[in-house]
Amino acid sequence: MARDIKKIISQMTLEEKASLCSGEDRWNTRAIERLGIPSIMMSDGPHGLRKQMGEKFFESVPSTCFPSGSCLASSWDRKLLEKVGIALGEECQAEKVSILLGPSVNIKRSPLCGRNFEYYSEDPYLSSELAASYIKGVQSQGVGTSIKHYAANNQEHRRLTVDAKVDKRTLREIYLASFEGAVKQSQPWTVMCAYNKVNGKYCAENKYLLTDILKEEWGHEGFVISDWGAVNERVDGLNAGLELEMPSSYGQGEKKIIEAVKSGKLDEEILDKTVERLLTIIFKAVDNQNRDVTYDREAHHQMVREVARQCMVLLKNEDYILPLKKDSVLAVIGAFAKSPRYQGGGSSHINPIRIENAYDEIIKIAGDSTRVLYASGYKLDSDEVDENLISEAKEMARQSDVAVVFAGLPDSYESEAYDRKNIKIPESHSRLIEAVAGVNDNMIVVLSNGSPVEMPWLSKAKAVLEGYLSGQAGGGAMADLLFGIESPSGKLAETFPLKLSHNPSYLNYPGEENTVEYREGIFIGYRYYDTKDIKPLFPFGHGLSYTNFSYTGISLDKKEISDSEIVNVTVKVKNTGKVKGKEVVQLYVRDVKSSVIRPEKELKGFVKVELEPGEEKKVTFTLGKRAFAYYNVDMGDWHVESGDFEILVGGSSRDMALKETVSVKSSITIRKKYSRNSTIEDLMNDPIGVKAIQEVIEYFKENSPIMAAADDKQNSNIVEAFFKFLPLRGLITFSNGAIEEEMINKIIQQLNDTT
Repeated sequence: MARDIKKIISQMTLEEKASLCSGEDRWNTRAIERLGIPSIMMSDGPHGLRKQMGEKFFESVPSTCFPSGSCLASSWDRKLLEKVGIALGEECQAEKVSILLGPSVNIKRSPLCGRNFEYYSEDPYLSSELAASYIKGVQSQGVGTSIKHYAANNQEHRRLTVDAKVDKRTLREIYLASFEGAVKQSQPWTVMCAYNKVNGKYCAENKYLLTDILKEEWGHEGFVISDWGAVNERVDGLNAGLELEMPSSYGQGEKKIIEAVKSGKLDEEILDKTVERLLTIIFKAVDNQNRDVTYDREAHHQMVREVARQCMVLLKNEDYILPLKKDSVLAVIGAFAKSPRYQGGGSSHINPIRIENAYDEIIKIAGDSTRVLYASGYKLDSDEVDENLISEAKEMARQSDVAVVFAGLPDSYESEAYDRKNIKIPESHSRLIEAVAGVNDNMIVVLSNGSPVEMPWLSKAKAVLEGYLSGQAGGGAMADLLFGIESPSGKLAETFPLKLSHNPSYLNYPGEENTVEYREGIFIGYRYYDTKDIKPLFPFGHGLSYTNFSYTGISLDKKEISDSEIVNVTVKVKNTGKVKGKEVVQLYVRDVKSSVIRPEKELKGFVKVELEPGEEKKVTFTLGKRAFAYYNVDMGDWHVESGDFEILVGGSSRDMALKETVSVKSSITIRKKYSRNSTIEDLMNDPIGVKAIQEVIEYFKENSPIMAAADDKQNSNIVEAFFKFLPLRGLITFSNGAIEEEMINKIIQQLNDTT
């Protein structure tokens, strides 16, 4: 329905305008009946609909609990994320919810962050691509999304007040890039600002983030909403670009806005623009409401099982112990097998429609020919080792051909509001694994956890299946993969370190008092491990299959391009095994020679391809400027340096099967500003600088006693190094007066006039 929003705003009183800038209550926007402005509802996500019932925060309507973010990201499958988004949109429509609060795309800076189970990846390209697909799916159903938490919200410790100190290049290349692609591609109806400060300003009143970048540079068309309780000073927030404060401020926020307009502190034109953005989305939501929508609960439950199968990661499979064979004795050990850990704690906690457990689903698939034994091994509500339960588990393992141990992190270990203390699993789980391994060489470990864990027992396990937090049908998905009903195809969207101290943020997490410094800069996750050549427990992008894949025939449609052109990269991928499978083909780019510090390589393309046994397919990637660029702070823009770039393609960040090189010509030459303290090397690396200084250098060599010393071979290296880093003013000092100040100033002026 077409509406003249500007006309509606012109009819509003100051008080009515201000009222729209805060929620009516915890979940609804304000209505203004006399002007036909309705209220719309929003609810927590992101991996399910958490529509609150009544006043109790953790009581919500039954809905489908899909796999959490860390699990979904391990699919590396854009179409799958879109499919999940469509299903979530349907459930929102059925429950009359207009905006789903998700996806969560904050970068995994440290494995200790208590909310990492909700976030996608340590890599901003992977994160933003998957988020864009999720948003597209939800919003195709006429339901808005709220991408969150913008920005640099990478820990739960002091999250409401902590100041994240991040340099501009790191902020742009890592922490904002996770949002940028999704905003530009899919235009989420809303963006949720984070609780924390970034470089001294609360995100809720950070104009650089909310207006300069999000609105003006990225072109976001919707409105910014605060995380619940993130507002510091309401008027400062509105001036910075924060349109909606949630939940209700119970009149306090509106009062401040009204007073600010009347006193001249706030321009009413800014308030009008704020209301215009709000009304645009509110009316869009109302126009897209479908009162007759229902959804098939059983179909959504089965979808969870299908989705979870695509996400779980087979980390190890020694002697091809998996898939399991029937006609055997199988021990299923671990309380998680019957009481699954399938989601994280906090605002994303879903009230599932129903839950499958792995034990029951294993029984169904195994059939009568397989004898299945069970032992709990540990208590769900206790970390303490129970020797009686351990003994029972060992006895079951002794009697079996294969023992499958279900372990991981209990509910209390991962949640919104607090961080993890370490990356270990409970002692009761660890001891159980060690005990079973001691009596049965054919041990398989199935993990349920939202983020990386240390595995000191890894060498004793024949296979490890990372199940992550896989949703309400995750137990069935685990059983399917264990018996080979489908081949695993998930890949890690984060690095698993050998130990916590290897993580690049280790010395600076979670900071001191109310400040955390991101001193590791751009070297997050695999960018650090690969550049530093530190062996991880499992690398970024790693994941095994029940089949094998070969990579051949990499080709580029151009070997030389300008930074305004694209290059198409084609590779062939073949299933060389005996069963159908899916492979995630990953493309990384390496700057062969750079004047700035850059990672060893960076992910710039990926695609998941399904192949029958013996089938081969061509996969094509298109790379543009951003695939080769770094963020140049002085320019305030993305910049490509002229030179060669390696295109690396393979199955993980540590498994590069193919390599090619493309030469990229930059359209911009960055010219330095020179001064008396610029060095001889600075000028010699600049074609114009070389010409300007050449005559003076020759004159210096003829007149300087230091340069004469270079004739002695013993001193030549010293003289060469001395001269290389000599500032221009040094030419005056060490030429015995032959070179004068005026000559140096003339060269500097000439160079700077040229630039």
